[in-house]
Amino acid sequence: MKRRVVVTGMGLLSPVGHTVEESFQNLINGKNGIDFITLSDASNWKVKIAGEVKNINFEDFLDGKEARRSDRVTNLAMVATQEAYRQANLYDALIDRQRFGIFVGSGIGGLNTIFEETKKSVIKGQDRISPFFIPNSIINLIGAKIGIEYQAYGPNLPQVTACSAATNSIGEAFRYIRDGYIDIAITGGSEAPINELGVGGFSSLKALNFSNDPEVASTPFDRRRSGFVIAEGSGILILEAYEHAINRGATILAEMVGYGTTTDAYHMTSPDEEAKGITACIKNALDDAKIEPKDIGYINAHGTSTILNDRLETLGIKKAFGNQAYQVNISSTKSMTGHALGAAGAIETITVIKSLQTGWIPPTIHLDEPDPECDLNYTPNHSVHRDMDYAMNINIGFGGQNAAIIFKKVNP
Repeated sequence: MKRRVVVTGMGLLSPVGHTVEESFQNLINGKNGIDFITLSDASNWKVKIAGEVKNINFEDFLDGKEARRSDRVTNLAMVATQEAYRQANLYDALIDRQRFGIFVGSGIGGLNTIFEETKKSVIKGQDRISPFFIPNSIINLIGAKIGIEYQAYGPNLPQVTACSAATNSIGEAFRYIRDGYIDIAITGGSEAPINELGVGGFSSLKALNFSNDPEVASTPFDRRRSGFVIAEGSGILILEAYEHAINRGATILAEMVGYGTTTDAYHMTSPDEEAKGITACIKNALDDAKIEPKDIGYINAHGTSTILNDRLETLGIKKAFGNQAYQVNISSTKSMTGHALGAAGAIETITVIKSLQTGWIPPTIHLDEPDPECDLNYTPNHSVHRDMDYAMNINIGFGGQNAAIIFKKVNP
């Protein structure tokens, strides 16, 4: 018999806040977290704006020596995990740590380390490469460091599926708990791609917006959209079996009820022109949750502000939801945060859960000239209040990766 799975803790570092509450309130208020890049000298770059986590001093949260020798992607995850772990009241909890897993994904991993150590190798020679180069570069070390800190001896299984990495990681943690392999998991995603290599690489793909105007750069579903705004951040959730949470007296924030994932098998970077993959993914998540499209009150869309994604994601929602597609509230919070790649799904999942808890749905800001092919209710420019029982998060990644997860509201 499959077990119920619930959320008992959340932690968040995003371009609009350093905590879950700060981030969510700023999203509800339509605050734009996109601004000019400060993490590097971008004066000679084609793209000069991004969604940065602003004014964060990791040594205020982490051991100074460990923070200084770790990649930014790991530090972001460690701080977000602190908040989630504390909210879940796990510091003094008696749990079976052999049944405690880590599922924290990333699209790229330690890109700052990769960039800096490559430069060092070319300029100063191979012998000058840091011994921390490999540990700080590879994605599983994000979860490994979390596991070391919190004595999680179960599986450490990050999903590396581009921009759906965090959503797939949350989905796989859900399955591991539901099927009885583990009782509790730290899950989500982290990304820190804002450097010359990360921004330059996506610029070369013509994937980014080149306006360098923070107020019109990220415009999901708008006819003016021309590319996404790169961002960073980390979102972490504590998932656990319902009975496990009840037995230890944890506060339940939401119940996770559905997960779907598919691959387009179509193109390296472009989504399937008929939206077959994302349509099937959404339907699979609905079937897994045993609910109908009419039950969903809110969808946090992938909504990258690229021409193809927004049009084809809209098509996928229409095919999966039928006429109900016009009744559900949809928004892209990437209009405010930018696109945090492999961390986006975790940031947006936490937003979905807060929307279920409060009834407040954040807007898609900058939506002033709707694209006729994007004709659904994207909650333009102002948040709305809606009573609802279920909400969905969708993410889509390069390689044709699709992931959708569904949460149910719980009564206090």
